Amino acid sequence: MPRREGIGAAVRRREDPRFLTGRGRFVANLTVPGELACHIVRSPHAHARIVALDTSAAAGRSGVVAVLTGRDMAADEVGPLRCFWPIRAPNGPPMAEPPRWALARDAVRHVGEPVAVVIAESVAAATDAAEHVAIDYEPLRAVVSARDAIATGAPALHGDAPGNVCFRWTRGDAAAVEAAFARATRTVRLELINNRLAGAAIEPRAVIAVPDTIDGALTLYSATQVPHFIRRAVAVELGLPEGSVRVIAPDVGGGFGYKGKHYPEETIVAWAARRLGRSIKWVATRSESFVADTQSRDHLTTAELALDRDGRFLGLRVHTLANIGAYVSTFGAAIPSAIYTALLAGVYRTPAIHVEVTGVFTSTLPTDAYRGAGRPEACYVLERLADRAAAACGLDRAEIRRRNLIPTEAMPYRTPIGPVYDCGDFPRILARVLKAAEYDGFETRRQDAARYGRRRGLGIACFVESSGVAPSRLAGALGARVGFFESAEVRVDPTGGVRAMLGTHNHGQGHATTFAQILSDRLGVALDRIEIVEGDTAMVPHGTGTFGSRSIAVGGSALDGAARKVLAKARRLAAHVMEAAEPDVEFRDGTFRVVGTDRQVRFAEVARAAHLGHNLPDGVEPGLQESVFYDPPNFAFSNGAHVAEVEVDPETGEIRLVGYWVVDDVGVVVNPMIVEGQVHGGLAQGLGQAWLEGCAYDAETAQLLSASFMDYALPRADALPSFATEVDESQPCTHNPLGAKGCGESGTIGAPAAFVSAVLDALAPLGVDDLDMPLTPQRVWEAIRAARIRTGRGPA
Repeated sequence: MPRREGIGAAVRRREDPRFLTGRGRFVANLTVPGELACHIVRSPHAHARIVALDTSAAAGRSGVVAVLTGRDMAADEVGPLRCFWPIRAPNGPPMAEPPRWALARDAVRHVGEPVAVVIAESVAAATDAAEHVAIDYEPLRAVVSARDAIATGAPALHGDAPGNVCFRWTRGDAAAVEAAFARATRTVRLELINNRLAGAAIEPRAVIAVPDTIDGALTLYSATQVPHFIRRAVAVELGLPEGSVRVIAPDVGGGFGYKGKHYPEETIVAWAARRLGRSIKWVATRSESFVADTQSRDHLTTAELALDRDGRFLGLRVHTLANIGAYVSTFGAAIPSAIYTALLAGVYRTPAIHVEVTGVFTSTLPTDAYRGAGRPEACYVLERLADRAAAACGLDRAEIRRRNLIPTEAMPYRTPIGPVYDCGDFPRILARVLKAAEYDGFETRRQDAARYGRRRGLGIACFVESSGVAPSRLAGALGARVGFFESAEVRVDPTGGVRAMLGTHNHGQGHATTFAQILSDRLGVALDRIEIVEGDTAMVPHGTGTFGSRSIAVGGSALDGAARKVLAKARRLAAHVMEAAEPDVEFRDGTFRVVGTDRQVRFAEVARAAHLGHNLPDGVEPGLQESVFYDPPNFAFSNGAHVAEVEVDPETGEIRLVGYWVVDDVGVVVNPMIVEGQVHGGLAQGLGQAWLEGCAYDAETAQLLSASFMDYALPRADALPSFATEVDESQPCTHNPLGAKGCGESGTIGAPAAFVSAVLDALAPLGVDDLDMPLTPQRVWEAIRAARIRTGRGPA
């Protein structure tokens, strides 16, 4: 098959014409005959007891079919939402996992928590009736900050979580770190805030439940990244056999991790539909999304680094308070513990590391994965420390990184906190990005900017990403209740066309293109003869889903394995048809040939022979289809380096991003155009966190103040430069058959650290040495003003 369609070709996305011409198929577009609408009544309080709940007035409104509450759920014995990965520190107690009911029963613990559901013949009727649900609340004290939540006298949010602590997680060698600090020439210390974010995908979440009143089966349409996980969770909560629940995730308009979680609405709609024997549809409004979707990040971290006289890292000590929110979400405990802490070695050969994370309940929305999920937080800690260490040692910021990078010859490298990097050339990646950014000429550009009153700065960030989540055995040892394998089945029809069914899910990643390229490469079949099927648990019985940069590294590896099995059977059939020994048959460009002869047979001809069954070798069954389950033996450790260059107007605090350069090692690249798009999208989201985005809560009432796009700012295209991105394929993953590593989150991981580094570099001459994200113009201007007052260089 020509290289232009296989692995490595920049093939245009096959799915784009459908979306560009308005033929996408999202949950909100679907209509089931006779479906009912529902409106979810949500708590206006962050913490309160439910004293009384009267639904009679609402139930009597025109068009209303039913009004249901937590009491009804309890009567039907609907179980609680359980997280998929409870955390337990080695030799420590299990984490606290208070019950989370899909509809609140006795109390509410965050604004937006579902309390009742109104089901009616139309959205308008349900929304109108919801105004007549009478709920008497007894407001209780709320708490927003993780630090405040563990303080003496803080309100207790759960009876089974003393001190509002969900878990305490440690990793590394505390004694070795103490010894490293004792012999250090100098140390640096930082207090860091990793700001809370909202996901803000273009498509709000939506659910349709369709009950089968004859056999009790249930079909659930959900805008989710993980249909198989949702099937399992809903089946358990409703007490159904898993096989009786079918979950279909059609087109999904952006996921970013937060749509890879199980939500109360899926259980509410599924339960209500079965109870009433009617199909029910729920589509979130944007305002509802702000108070119903999981949020992310929200770390308070104290980080310390010990160095010798040459600026080499000796020891790292990190203490993080992670705000879990009101309840433990699907992976809400695992992200700030198992995932985040595993990456705190980064690209550096720090010999001693110790990390302690405390997960804390607060009166806020639960937190969980958002693009990057623990890796941006780790990168931010390490890169901010590296910059501070460079300043303390009087070293160039690039030089201190060079001195501490893990050398290529050290691979495979076991970090002091456990993970083993199988490969990577971190010095090469850093050198390439510095060259691309013309690092050596930066001071000239800084001086040029100063001539017109601007402060120019440059920032650097290096990172390692644990992509390809995750080895099931490792996750299980750390408490996970689910596996992280992936499945793929390849079916070849009698004409040589191919249908592949995978447990991953496409919501913008281009799977219809990249997976087809893998099959085209392996089987020599043209892309237009290949169909990719995902997102339907009836079509794909087993799977895990798409998150954690795993689709190609894990799903693609499963697909590659299934394709190789198909090819092996086809080779045996081809040898039989051509009356040749199997070792004498080669396969190239879609054709089997007997080496040294002119005998050949096309792949499509072999497929036809397989389905006819007229002339098969002994012991070979008719047909040509194979399936594979692939469970990765390790994470695929993507890595990269970013350089950001900014200009700051010191009179207004306005920042202009003038250049951004990235070099990524994502292993073997299946489609460079799609990889570039993934990196660009990740950069926009990472820069959004650093520059503009942040969930704001009232400190007393825990009301969400940033509950619309009037108050929650997203980056716009006119604020972003033309990113200069490159990939380095010199270090393919050593333990998966494609050599691939994840790419979907790399932009988000390095961008916050690089951007903040650049702004602080610009402001350093003015006396500003620290800023908390997001770096809004107001925050930057206030920091400049405070520094001027502090140094006596400006008005009070």
